[in-house]
Amino acid sequence: MNQPLSVTFLGTGTSQGIPVIGSDHPVCKSSDPRDHRLRVSVLLEWDAYTYVIDCGPDFRQQMLRENVGKVDGILLTHEHSDHTAGLDDIRPYYFRQGNIQFYAAERVFNALHQRFAYMFELENKYPGAPAIDEVCISPDTPFIIGGKEVRVIEADHGGLSVFGFRIGGFTYLTDVKTIPEKELEKIKGTKVLVLNALREKPHQSHLNISEALELVDKIGPETTYFTHISHLLGFHSEVELNLPENVHLAYDGLKITI
Repeated sequence: MNQPLSVTFLGTGTSQGIPVIGSDHPVCKSSDPRDHRLRVSVLLEWDAYTYVIDCGPDFRQQMLRENVGKVDGILLTHEHSDHTAGLDDIRPYYFRQGNIQFYAAERVFNALHQRFAYMFELENKYPGAPAIDEVCISPDTPFIIGGKEVRVIEADHGGLSVFGFRIGGFTYLTDVKTIPEKELEKIKGTKVLVLNALREKPHQSHLNISEALELVDKIGPETTYFTHISHLLGFHSEVELNLPENVHLAYDGLKITI
């Protein structure tokens, strides 16, 4: 089988999500469901395979919303909590499937060993704790999932290395501030690019919208979807109107096919 890659945006918000707890900002009070954003993540499906990029604190809610019955593996961009704090919620999959493969940098696994120590104990492990298979990845070596090659793109997130992923004509990048030229070469020719665009005002570790648009022009994808969006960027409906024709704001639940 060789079905197209289906991508579902599980979450498109920043580390606080939208609405932000206790905020009176107009976007946080919006009735437009596209302005309600869980923490950033995508679901990838093709043939009989199901993979997720990042496993944040909204993982359980996202899996229930999309009725995801199995997960073949999870790819992690980096170790920050909005990308990893849902790790314990893999338990229903673990109980049915056994160990789930996680793909990440060695540094990220080291952080998970500290934060979720009970999952990695070798002796007297609590019987309800899940387990994972650690697959260390690097920008130098592509790897295979479900018969598809994944190329790893290394970017900078305010001094922290983060991984993006390219699968065929689809490239996913989040929490990016800068990308080295040699890594940009891996992205060129992509059909669909997903890229973070935090807000209008510059940020020390994330692309703002003008920086993201400049990067889109440099890469030249057919279509771009912005993600990791702050309430400070504005209302979805208003921001979307001011974007180029081939650039869109992603929103939770959006499904695309490549």
